[in-house]
Amino acid sequence: MTTPRIAFLDVDGTILDHGRTIAPSTIDAIRAARAGGVPVYLSTGRSAGDIHPDVQAIGFDGAITNGGAYAAVGSEVLVADPMPEDAVARLEAFFADAGIHYFLQTDEAVYASVEVQAVVAQMLNRWLSAHEGAEPQSAPQGRPRFRDLDTIDRSRVAKAVFVSETADAVERARVELGDTFHVVSGSMPLPGGSNGEIGMRGVTKGSAIQTVLDHLGIDAADAIGIGDSWNDVEMFEVCGVGIAMGNASDGLKALADEVTTSVLDDGVANAFRRHGLI
Repeated sequence: MTTPRIAFLDVDGTILDHGRTIAPSTIDAIRAARAGGVPVYLSTGRSAGDIHPDVQAIGFDGAITNGGAYAAVGSEVLVADPMPEDAVARLEAFFADAGIHYFLQTDEAVYASVEVQAVVAQMLNRWLSAHEGAEPQSAPQGRPRFRDLDTIDRSRVAKAVFVSETADAVERARVELGDTFHVVSGSMPLPGGSNGEIGMRGVTKGSAIQTVLDHLGIDAADAIGIGDSWNDVEMFEVCGVGIAMGNASDGLKALADEVTTSVLDDGVANAFRRHGLI
């Protein structure tokens, strides 16, 4: 087994336990790998402006954001691929017709209506109060830091996220939008219903990672990608080794090359050790 020359890490469920906790071993492993000369990149569905400060403080060599619509090596932006405005209009019309709550991301921030902000806050507080005895919070770390949807520049939208109290919202979106858009199940820890993410077809973490690898002159076979969500599938396909977290769904684990331990059980550190990055 050759030692990988670069690593790509998802955020929620991989580095962060859905916005609440980072295992100390994860911080140590990332910093040790970089100190040893291995570049480590974020590979997240979040916008750059919505990455938690505690994650940013770890230190990375660059980032794939918005599920692949943006990518940067250091401060150099390699990929900036927002949606066409007519595509954004089609998405918003679909959500309105279907009665589905949604928010839109630019690379700078996340935007939602006042109504949707209240719905998401209620859903997350219900989950927090039921999960491991956590108390409801006014601003849990995992909650998107919303701006008012009325202020968004729709020429800069990179991705949409939606939440629904119905179980079939993701499949309905795939059926009605799949000709143009890439629709995947989301990873928001919400009780009941369903949630998903929508980008343009062909715009994925995998496509952005390939651009970064080409720019750096690194073969995809020398990359590892670690994640726990359905937007990580294309990352697994591009990287020489795709690693699912122990807390990922069984379906996602079946698509990975291997499985590490869970997010708070040293999952990232164990994967790095297995492949000689630390």
